[in-house]
Amino acid sequence: MAKKKTKKTVKKKTQKKVSAAKPKTQKKVSVAKPKTQKKKALEPARAFALAAAKVAAERHCSDIVVLDLSGKSPATDYFVIATGISDRQMRTVADEINEAARKVHFQRFGRAGYEQARWILLDYVDVVIHIFDSEYRDYYDLELLWGDAERLTIDK
Repeated sequence: MAKKKTKKTVKKKTQKKVSAAKPKTQKKVSVAKPKTQKKKALEPARAFALAAAKVAAERHCSDIVVLDLSGKSPATDYFVIATGISDRQMRTVADEINEAARKVHFQRFGRAGYEQARWILLDYVDVVIHIFDSEYRDYYDLELLWGDAERLTIDK
């Protein structure tokens, strides 16, 4: 009988060591990686959002705002919002922002409202650009909707 008791105690000791070791390694891996990856991903998006705002400013758009939505929106990290004067000017701004995106290897995911030019939306996944006419800008008031978002300073 003495031999059977020692086998049972040996099995229990090895099982406890294995089960206690797994959770410690899993916690370390899941906590450390996402934070560093997210910071690195935001830097090019932030630079592109500010570059897009600068293009809008150079083409005489008004009320230009860049909102940092990282951590607030599951859809995107930055909004660029600008008001255009005419449909022609708004299309030109959209085209030039798209050209600037190509230079920094940002691919456009979608575009809406380009033909009517009342509200042109350019979606680059991490950065979404809204170019409004004044009537639509006042009606939709995206700044109020995202009032808790940080506003970035645009270098002119």
